[in-house]
Amino acid sequence: MHTTAAYGAAKLTRIDTQRIKNELESRKIVVITGFQGVNKFDDVTTLGRGGSDTTAVALAAALHADACEIYTDVEGVYTADPRIVPNARKLAEVSYDEMLEFASLGAKVLHNRSVEMAKKYQVQLVVLSSMTRASGTVVKEGEKMEKC
Repeated sequence: MHTTAAYGAAKLTRIDTQRIKNELESRKIVVITGFQGVNKFDDVTTLGRGGSDTTAVALAAALHADACEIYTDVEGVYTADPRIVPNARKLAEVSYDEMLEFASLGAKVLHNRSVEMAKKYQVQLVVLSSMTRASGTVVKEGEKMEKC
């Protein structure tokens, strides 16, 4: 993971995937550290808030994965915070733009950076619980309302 030099807020610039692909082709389990990279001076940098999810999305994009699964402490994306609003509904699907709006309004399920990257590279996200086997929420491109 190659990044800019801004420690604590580095941006990804390039991902070398060859070794990852080789190890996967050899049927090995690959463990990749998220949230960090190296700059052009080989200094370790960190990506800052949302860095782990952003790393996962970037890897999914670079490896042309079918989807990127994000495991978190909730079972998906809800219409409101279920701890505050008892009748909040879990959404089966949500568009990138809707998820970005939720995040900007305070939802802490996914960080804006990861959703923006997923949208840019058309990586389908799946938000799942790390504690239950409940079906999660798929974040993907929304259906166009009008066709021109």
